[in-house]
Amino acid sequence: MTERCDLLITNANAATMDPSIPGGYGAVEDVAIAVTGGRIVWIGPRQELPDCAADETVDGEGCWITPGLIDCHTHLVYGGHRASEFARRLGGESYEEVARSGGGILSTVRATRAASAEQLYQAAEPRLQALLSEGVTTVEVKSGYGLDLDTELKQLRTARRLAQHYPVDIVTTCLAAHALPPEYDGRPDEYIDLVCEEILPAVAKEQLADAVDMFCESIAFSVEQCQRVIQRAKELDLPVKAHAEQLSRSGATAMAAKAGALSVDHVEYISNLDVAAMADNGTVAVLLPGAFYTLKETQVPPVESLRASGVCMALSTDLNPGSCPIASLRLMMNMGCNLFGLTPAEALAGVTRSAARALGLCCSRGVLRAGLRADMVLWPMETPDQLAYEFGALKPAQIYFGGRHVTAG
Repeated sequence: MTERCDLLITNANAATMDPSIPGGYGAVEDVAIAVTGGRIVWIGPRQELPDCAADETVDGEGCWITPGLIDCHTHLVYGGHRASEFARRLGGESYEEVARSGGGILSTVRATRAASAEQLYQAAEPRLQALLSEGVTTVEVKSGYGLDLDTELKQLRTARRLAQHYPVDIVTTCLAAHALPPEYDGRPDEYIDLVCEEILPAVAKEQLADAVDMFCESIAFSVEQCQRVIQRAKELDLPVKAHAEQLSRSGATAMAAKAGALSVDHVEYISNLDVAAMADNGTVAVLLPGAFYTLKETQVPPVESLRASGVCMALSTDLNPGSCPIASLRLMMNMGCNLFGLTPAEALAGVTRSAARALGLCCSRGVLRAGLRADMVLWPMETPDQLAYEFGALKPAQIYFGGRHVTAG
């Protein structure tokens, strides 16, 4: 009996990123992929394909196919820009000095509060389009430039609206504990009260966030304050993530990992104890080489220790107006290799399989496997190593979002 499917791709090679297949890429040469109802229903060597009648058949022309890319840490929706701060840092001021003088995150807070929802949407569109043009099919978007109830909701609603108009899944994260707003100057505990008692409950009631994040750093919030946010998120049944150990060591990574955080992001200053806590609790380390590069940091994340301990390492843009105004996940793959010492296969895993895990989505995407979403990218290349090796000229030949062919960007 002949089976039917919606889409059949043949004459291609697949970097499945399936860890059960030997080799860093989980490579299957001369592959066939059958898709029905937006999910992969069969994948394997073409010669083993059962009889299959497809509504649409695609000749892969010898290209490589990968899972759709996942940008698991962005601040995509914001108002204004901070080009002047870039110039100040080039002149010798540090990120912390700029922040403490009223710039940094608070500069973007002022611009985001002043912007209408429509202005935020229009400003975010070209950033999102740039990511989509590179084969990104899932994007995480954080709030955190409102720092008050109305603006935090405005950011999250805008992020959700983008997903209604573009072929992308947008995962939203409430980052209200991002910085201390000026109206709470000198009263950080009172602001954490606002986050826990008003902002998070309102976000949960409107179902605007898929997770809760917090910035634990000397220029942001203490470990104890972040613990309060984590506890409130758990009471609201929201998963947690954390920005930690970017500029100094605080112990927040181990705290967040032991609390069951999906990921801890940045992690330049983590210790062996932090790495062990992440390994023990299945917490993903999200590496953000673009921020490291932009801020001219020198403390490199302990990639070898993370690797040896079996901690999943994701890569992301950290797309934001201050420390990484770069809308290129492909560039992050290259930076992850050149600056942090990842292998090209680890870099691709970092923007597929491990990125999905960092968002709690590893059961639905990030790997080419029967039963998972058919988010796929066909690349005109001879080896998957090219994805981390070069960027700019190498562009997707075809992108499939839920099994549907879409136009990049």
